[in-house]
Amino acid sequence: MRDPSPVPGPTTAPYRWRWLILVVMLVAEIMDLLDASIVNVAGPDLERSLGASSAGLQWVIGGYALTLGAGLVLGGRLGDRFGRRRMFLIGLAAFTLSSLLCAIAPNIASLIAFRLLQGTAGALLLPQGLGLLRENFSGPELTRVFAIFGPVLGLGGIIGPVLGGFLIEGDFFGLGWRSVFLVNLPIGLAALIIAARFVPRRAGDRTVRVDTVGAALVAASCALLVLPLNQGQEDGWPLWTWLCMAASVAGFALFAVQQRRTAAGGGEPLVTPNLLRKPAFTVGLGGIALFFGGLIGTQLVLTLYLQIGRHFTAGDAGLGNLPLAVGTAIGGAVSGAFLADRIGRTVVQIGPLVQLLGAVLLWFELDGLDAASFSVLDIAPGVAVAGVGAGMVIAALFSFILAAVDDDEIGSASGVLSAVQAVGGSIGVAIFGSVFFARAGTGDFDGGFRRALIVQACLLAAFFAVTFLLPRKGRPEQEQHGVVPEAADGDPGTSPQRLSV
Repeated sequence: MRDPSPVPGPTTAPYRWRWLILVVMLVAEIMDLLDASIVNVAGPDLERSLGASSAGLQWVIGGYALTLGAGLVLGGRLGDRFGRRRMFLIGLAAFTLSSLLCAIAPNIASLIAFRLLQGTAGALLLPQGLGLLRENFSGPELTRVFAIFGPVLGLGGIIGPVLGGFLIEGDFFGLGWRSVFLVNLPIGLAALIIAARFVPRRAGDRTVRVDTVGAALVAASCALLVLPLNQGQEDGWPLWTWLCMAASVAGFALFAVQQRRTAAGGGEPLVTPNLLRKPAFTVGLGGIALFFGGLIGTQLVLTLYLQIGRHFTAGDAGLGNLPLAVGTAIGGAVSGAFLADRIGRTVVQIGPLVQLLGAVLLWFELDGLDAASFSVLDIAPGVAVAGVGAGMVIAALFSFILAAVDDDEIGSASGVLSAVQAVGGSIGVAIFGSVFFARAGTGDFDGGFRRALIVQACLLAAFFAVTFLLPRKGRPEQEQHGVVPEAADGDPGTSPQRLSV
């Protein structure tokens, strides 16, 4: 295949096909967002088709986020070493192939394994996207790219459950839940062909060393945490679950020590050690995990409640997520357009309070519901208000945490935050799924939903306390992705990571 035009530098004309690169990057990111949420509405179908247990459903949904988050930072470093184009193409091909494997999975164990593989492919694919954009755009054009990126990815996250419900309920060609994975095939193949033809080659830096020991410690520690959270409820919380969680804490502590020693010995750690010495950043990591764990967990419980508790079809359950999506969009618009620049981190503190108000409304809306006449409108006000609060936080949270780090640490910091976001979501799926099924298993679906609201309230209270330790002002959006003024026209810097949308 003929090499495309050379990558633009300070003295060359802009690459003529650069806007096609933006399209391909957006497609890859949307595929990830769809796969993170589209499976939520497939629970009952998986239960009927493959005999999935509650723990199995949690692994299908949360396992993807687990391997994605555990591998994101490593994926970025591999792109630095071997070239972002090469890693992007390998990741995209693997993601498309693993989607096919998920679609043809003969049993729940195979589906879980293929979802873990799909998340690993996503961890290789996603870190390259913004790096490729930064290699091919500069100055005002790069700012425009980010302005396009955010809203499109936000739409991708919103349409996941709706599209999933449409595909499952439509049961096209008798495929049922398998169609939610097959939809990636034509999209992925088209993106792969375009990327192979039009994304310009650029050599990686073979002097970059990849910290495989650190990557293994992160992966093992994440697995030791999520495994017992997913299986504990079903197995009755035996001793091994508590030992695994204790080992996970020890593993993360060992990772922090190993990163410092690697840096002190002249090596290249996965995470810039100075980041872990910044209280605002380390506390912010906890805030990211608390917030996204609660957000993703309650989204899952809402869908399960509608489908299992209220016998909604997959399509109706997908549409039942619209009040949350609309509320999130409104909250994000208000935060981004009017509040974040004017009142600083206060917007991140108002958000969880609004979410708490939504949870209180939901609590009372669950009283006296008539099973025969129930519709999503009965709980829409509480769900929408909670969405507004979530949108206010999502739109601003990363910028306030990244304000605590130095310019040369932005790439590493954004990668770590994105990884914690994904793993936090996986943990949220495990915790909220266990809480919901503990009561839903006895037929008390309202009680399961209420217990989930209590857990969410606790997480929001903890997150609210964390916000007081964040910087008062956030970073401009382009700087959140490692595009500091000194690097905007030249060096692309370290590999950026997934946008938080």
